Amino acid sequence: MTELILHDAIKQRLAWPDLIEQLRTWFKDGAVSAPDRQVLNIEQPDGSTSSVLIMPAWMPGEAIGVKVVTFFPQNAAIGQPTINAGYMAFDGQTGRLTAVMDGDALTARRTAAASALAASYLARTDARTLLVVGTGQLSIEVASAHAAVRSYDKVLVWGRSEEKAAALASEMQADGLPAIAVQDLEAACAKSDVITTVTASTRPVVHGSWLTPGTHLDLIGAFREDMRECDDAAMAQADIFVDTRTGAIKAGDLYQPITDGVLSSTDIVADLTELCRGEHRGRRDAFGYTVFKSVGLALEDLAAASLVLSSSK
Repeated sequence: MTELILHDAIKQRLAWPDLIEQLRTWFKDGAVSAPDRQVLNIEQPDGSTSSVLIMPAWMPGEAIGVKVVTFFPQNAAIGQPTINAGYMAFDGQTGRLTAVMDGDALTARRTAAASALAASYLARTDARTLLVVGTGQLSIEVASAHAAVRSYDKVLVWGRSEEKAAALASEMQADGLPAIAVQDLEAACAKSDVITTVTASTRPVVHGSWLTPGTHLDLIGAFREDMRECDDAAMAQADIFVDTRTGAIKAGDLYQPITDGVLSSTDIVADLTELCRGEHRGRRDAFGYTVFKSVGLALEDLAAASLVLSSSK
């Protein structure tokens, strides 16, 4: 019988420490096959562009999973989620459909956990101030996940809407996070040790000149070539790490400076697999800038889905 697993059950079964360690183990083992995701753009009647992402992965003989994601950036203007997703899990031996899951919850949890996993190697151990840039559906998740790997005294929240930022900070406080909304993004960047961006911006919102030495910048939101969350200076001054090289260089934060000749793909220092295997130590010292560019990959979905299913037994 096919199991239907909804939002609340997924969150309950994906506690941050368990999920972060699951991802660490799966990246280290390298047993999953995951073709590059397909991003299909859809030109809407109103002139806007939406996207459908298809992300399959499998562990031969054990598990198969496929996620389908829709990205409708115009939904933000009408108060609807910009990202919606569904996940299908199949038996790796028989191909039988075993579960259908809320892909939104699964994506939010694994995305936040992957950034927290990277921060466990890249953020300074004495990091005390976290800045969340963006007020969408991922914001609370990334704050909570980052707080699972570092002890933050302050969680700053910035958004283009001051009202949304204040509401989000209140939600974070209810979850036990020391959150406060801020209005001056430049000033907030200057006093933050870790900055995580979860926006759908097509122009840089974080600038390298705003950052202080030792800052770790976690870029999550921009996944298409035309999207951008930080400027060239922020990338050029940092040691750059990614979840996957082939995916990350197609995202605007890397694609655009590489196309313009500001960076080369060889400027990527390491990916998550190399970090988890100890092939690169991560942060070099307390004063260097680090960037983690995340675009998401199907290995993370399958790892999270497998943990959900094992937790239900």
